[in-house]
Amino acid sequence: VHPSSLMPIAIEGVEYFTAADIQREVGVVRQTLWRWRRARVIPQGLRYRNKTIVFTRAEVEAIREYSNRLEPADSP
Repeated sequence: VHPSSLMPIAIEGVEYFTAADIQREVGVVRQTLWRWRRARVIPQGLRYRNKTIVFTRAEVEAIREYSNRLEPADSP
């Protein structure tokens, strides 16, 4: 998966993506992304330079899958 809206940061040869990248890609607001992280239903990512949280391509895909999940309407 290499969506054109994602602008990776290369760190030691690995591509990472910021929360802003994920928000655009998945179509959720920042608060939703952080709420999902707090609830530990999506990958936690890594802290880069003591501030920015970044995610690998595999983590972005896991977040996308979570955001598009379907479940029965009567589930808790």
